[in-house]
Amino acid sequence: MTARALTLAPSAECGGLAPYASYRDSGLPWLGAIPSHWDVRRNGRLFAERVETGFEDLPILEVSLRTGVRVRDMENGARKQQMADRSKYKRAAKGDIAYNMMRMWQGAVGVAPEDGLISPAYVVARPFPGVDPRYFTYLFRTSAYTREVNKFSRGIVSDRNRLYWDEFKQMPSAFPPTGEQARIAEYLDAHGRRTARLIRNKRRLIGLLNEQRQAIINRAVTRGLNPAAPMKPTGIDWMPEVPVHWEVKRIKNVVREKDTRSGTGQHELLSLTRKHGLVRHSDVASRPASAADFTNYKVCLPGEIVMNRMQAWSGMFGLASEEGMVSPDYAVFVPTGDCDAEYLATLFKTPIFVQQFAIRSQGIGDGFNRLYTPTMGGISIVAPGIIEQRQILEHIEDETHELSQLQIRLESETALIREYRERLIADVVTGKLDVRHIEIVAPADEPAIDEDDALDEDLDAEGTDELAEDED
Repeated sequence: MTARALTLAPSAECGGLAPYASYRDSGLPWLGAIPSHWDVRRNGRLFAERVETGFEDLPILEVSLRTGVRVRDMENGARKQQMADRSKYKRAAKGDIAYNMMRMWQGAVGVAPEDGLISPAYVVARPFPGVDPRYFTYLFRTSAYTREVNKFSRGIVSDRNRLYWDEFKQMPSAFPPTGEQARIAEYLDAHGRRTARLIRNKRRLIGLLNEQRQAIINRAVTRGLNPAAPMKPTGIDWMPEVPVHWEVKRIKNVVREKDTRSGTGQHELLSLTRKHGLVRHSDVASRPASAADFTNYKVCLPGEIVMNRMQAWSGMFGLASEEGMVSPDYAVFVPTGDCDAEYLATLFKTPIFVQQFAIRSQGIGDGFNRLYTPTMGGISIVAPGIIEQRQILEHIEDETHELSQLQIRLESETALIREYRERLIADVVTGKLDVRHIEIVAPADEPAIDEDDALDEDLDAEGTDELAEDED
């Protein structure tokens, strides 16, 4: 049979892939029919648990949704950490599979790229001969398999369930011949690089649209709508001049913090996200929230401003459009005086204010700093009268509408690409499509692309970000 080239066009790929010649029942409802020459084996026949300590000189590895397994950067980034005691950390050899017991249901699993140390709270699985860990990582991250993980996990509450080794080794998995495992992994790796490149290009376009949109907003809220308006000095070094008729105020004089608790815990649960602002938790979370007691959650009403204290440095503000409750770690503000809530929420998310919030946030380290209300209240702002504020909001809406629509279209296209990719992986690793005779074309000049980075989602800042990260 003539080999067929791997291309980017989904329609062409669907035409190039076909089912296997014959199938048999796997006996597993989640897996269904499998190619006749495939087997089903329990994970205990495929992997052995590796529990080896005392390798303190090895690099620290982290396991997450977005990156699988990678070497943790101990010096740079928001997750700068120092390990107090490496002696308890487990050794993972290159090619071992490691998974986060508490987040395996989300797909927090991957292959160790080199020898390293894994959190003692995680599981390290050493593959037996004939097992290609790359194939099984793809299989373990499919939605069908992660649903099975839930059935085998145990714990006090549902979203804190852990998949222990004793349960993991009892889980059944599809088992293609060894060479076919490698072929599937190579095909999906190549497809992933090309898919990631396509998504990354779209994300760059989205980034440019965001920059253009932000430039329009910045100019409108710092200089007004009349380019010929006379300006006056503000005495603020990071915003030196504004239209002469604008007032310089402090944030504490335009908002007051409100602290009303739910009492019943029956209000609609809301969460802040980077992409969508303040929305219903059920619209952005893959699982229901499981706080032991929602009665202490804060109530917000339509038109009130909500801030995630730990994420204020990244512009995590939102405007409530309905009555609901938010995390007690959030702050709820009510506009006072002659200020429009939407205008203030827009102002607080601009780069110049985000920078000031970042400078004034306090805490134990990068990524964990909080912006406290008294500190925030001392920051100066400039504002026109409320009528001009609303005119500025209308101007921003008019000027950014087309950009927003284009961004929505690009995000929709990106979502479809991701959906296609996930379905393709599921079909290939479960034997619904045969890739054995597909020629894997990977041009020599095509750079390797971190697929997980390119496919990164906008995650819920209240908790989903933390769920995706490595937890020690």
